[in-house]
Amino acid sequence: MGLFGERASYLIYFYHLCEYLAAAAPGANEKQQKKWLEKQKKALKNNQVLKVLNNLSTRLEPEHIADKFAPVRVGVRYIKNRLEYMNYKDAIDANLPIGSGKIESAHRYVIQKRLKLTGSWWTVENANDMLALRILRVNDDWQSYWLNLNPENSSLT
Repeated sequence: MGLFGERASYLIYFYHLCEYLAAAAPGANEKQQKKWLEKQKKALKNNQVLKVLNNLSTRLEPEHIADKFAPVRVGVRYIKNRLEYMNYKDAIDANLPIGSGKIESAHRYVIQKRLKLTGSWWTVENANDMLALRILRVNDDWQSYWLNLNPENSSLT
C-alpha cells in the first residue's frame, strides 16, 4: 500500500494507457485504428476494462515473438497487472482528472503564482513551506489544517 494507505485510491494515467492501446490498434488504415481506439477509450471510461481485454485478447501474438514486436500482448499484460487502478468512471463522476493536464497546468497557478513574484527569492526550506501552504489553500484545506494544528483556536473559521 502506498504512503496514504486506505485513504487514497490510485488511477493509471489515462493517456499512458491509451498509448498501449494505440500501439495495439487493429485496422488497415489510420481511420480504422482511430475508430477502434475511440471505442476502447469509451469502454474504459465506463469501467468496461474486461471488454477491452477481450477485444485485445483475440489478437494476441505468439509467446515466441519478442515484446517489442508484440504490442497487443504487451498491452494486455500492462492492463492485467493494473486492473485495480482503472476505475475511470468513478473518477469522472467525481469530477476528478484522469489525465495529467490539470496537474501539469497547476504548477502555474499554484507554485509560480506565489513563488515567482517579482523581486522575491526563497531558500529551499522556505520555498517548500510556502508551497505546502499554497497547496492547502488550493485544496480548500486551509481552515481545517489550522484548526487541527490548534483546536482551541476556532476563530480562524
